[in-house]
Amino acid sequence: MNDTSIAVLGCGWLGLPLARALAGVGHAVAGSTTTADKRPALAAAGIRPHLLRLGPETTAADLAPLLAGAAVLVSSVPPSRAAANRSAYAAALQPVAAALADSSVRHVVFVSSTGVYPDEPRPMTEADAVASAEAENHLLRAEAVFRQPGQGWQTTVLRLGGLMGPGRAPGRFLAGRTDLPQPAAPVNLLHLDDAVGVIRAVIEQGVWGRTLNVCAAGHPPRQQFYQAAAAQLGLPAPQFRPDETGGKLIRTAQLRGAVAYGFRYDDPLAALLYC
Repeated sequence: MNDTSIAVLGCGWLGLPLARALAGVGHAVAGSTTTADKRPALAAAGIRPHLLRLGPETTAADLAPLLAGAAVLVSSVPPSRAAANRSAYAAALQPVAAALADSSVRHVVFVSSTGVYPDEPRPMTEADAVASAEAENHLLRAEAVFRQPGQGWQTTVLRLGGLMGPGRAPGRFLAGRTDLPQPAAPVNLLHLDDAVGVIRAVIEQGVWGRTLNVCAAGHPPRQQFYQAAAAQLGLPAPQFRPDETGGKLIRTAQLRGAVAYGFRYDDPLAALLYC
């Protein structure tokens, strides 16, 4: 039986389906929302709701009710929701780390992004971007908030590919645009269902202290994918200029070796039907 108590910081497009899925299999789940009107929906899904918005005035005491009794925290607040600008993202997360120090939480899942990697035409593994408080990339600084020596919890960082799914259909992203670069660059995408599935598997299998890339195994060329995505919605196809510039390709061998999880949508083109 699943009886781990889990706090989900940020019940948004990803966090809410995750919290629902965890509650649905028997976990005790608390979740935060920035919108009072969403609290009844969380409660109806078996999630203990908390109204909370990260910001310059947030303190550890503000987070204590959300974390009360939890063994695991999932941090899924994106930079745009946590800070006025991306450079302030890590600072906005500092009260979370301070609250963890006085809580029952012993494990953290931090939702990051493959945006930590440079846009260079080569494969990228987890070793190609290192979290530190001094990193130029704001996401790497944010990852470091939860990976400091002496902290009383273990953190697994999940670097998610570009998210797609219900309410986030890729065909709308570039439809009708012209003179787009990198037609042959591989896409690195992840369906919402698989993002939820991987996070749940990490928690339930106890895969801690890792940094793992998470995206579909298929990487169709950018032009092929986004033209097919637009066609799926009946929108004007994006037009790409004929250049040979490549792009990064995210490797997920470490994830697939560490976590027993079967992807539902390992082919992003096939996943278009489920967005």
